[in-house]
Amino acid sequence: MSLVLVAVMAACGQKATTGSEKGLAEIDLMLDWYPNAVHSYLYVAEEKGYFEEEGIKVNIQFPANPTDPINLAAAGQITLGISYQPDVVIARANQDVPVKSVGAIVRSPLNHVVLLNDSPVKTPKDLEGKTVGFPGIPLNEALLKTMVKNDGGNPDNVTMIDVGFELGTSIVSGRVDGVIGAYINHEVPVLKHKGYDTRYFNPVDYGVPSFYELVVVTNDNTWNERQKDIEAFWRAATKGYEFMKANPDEALSILLSNQDKANFPLIEEVEKESLQILLPKMESANGFGSQDESSWQETIDWMIEFDLIKKEPRLEDIFVNIVK
Repeated sequence: MSLVLVAVMAACGQKATTGSEKGLAEIDLMLDWYPNAVHSYLYVAEEKGYFEEEGIKVNIQFPANPTDPINLAAAGQITLGISYQPDVVIARANQDVPVKSVGAIVRSPLNHVVLLNDSPVKTPKDLEGKTVGFPGIPLNEALLKTMVKNDGGNPDNVTMIDVGFELGTSIVSGRVDGVIGAYINHEVPVLKHKGYDTRYFNPVDYGVPSFYELVVVTNDNTWNERQKDIEAFWRAATKGYEFMKANPDEALSILLSNQDKANFPLIEEVEKESLQILLPKMESANGFGSQDESSWQETIDWMIEFDLIKKEPRLEDIFVNIVK
């Protein structure tokens, strides 16, 4: 199309059709991080027209800060945000924030203790007398204490230092003996890509409840007012997930075409391995996104034990089961 024709069209008031003009309900969704393998199903749903088939237009946004998805969803500034189950519990219990989970994306922790493969540490107990790096988040301290204690060690004999998000470089440089707060679907394949073999300990194997790593959240009013739109979003997202599961390579290709190259360029082999790690952790016999009362209760009980929360939120306030 020539520039002249474009100018004429603009002068005549013609413009791209928006979701509202097409009669679609708009949903603003904020990711937990930059686009990566765990978000492939969303971009599949967009690319394949599943959202439009359900009568919605999804505007995918990236967070400026890690807490933006839950905070902005709670404030009603976005429709949905992708966050973490423990963060939802803290928001509801400690700050009385009217936020709730509508669906689980990743059904068990991705946050593991990661070490170099040649580390002498064989189990969490062996971390006694060692130094472990973490990103300064109290949840990680509770995770490590639980793991070391349940493996027969004394958590007080483990030195924890705040390394920010320099988790991979901290173990490679030898600054620390291991890290917690590292994600097996990110730091592990990134380190492998750089030539470093790693091992890791799953918190669930050492007494930590199998909490949902990623959930989709909204606030109470948004749920009450837009439940049908959110359910439509989930039906389309589920179609995207089923396609991703059946066609992981094509789903990954769709993700890569939607990456944020300027700020967060992706490495194909890293994302491919990440997706292989993620797929079994996203699977549920009760349907993609289903949530179990027991998961929430076990997570709440554990968080109370470690003083991460001071009171117990009501289960009926903290999640809804969107899967029919």
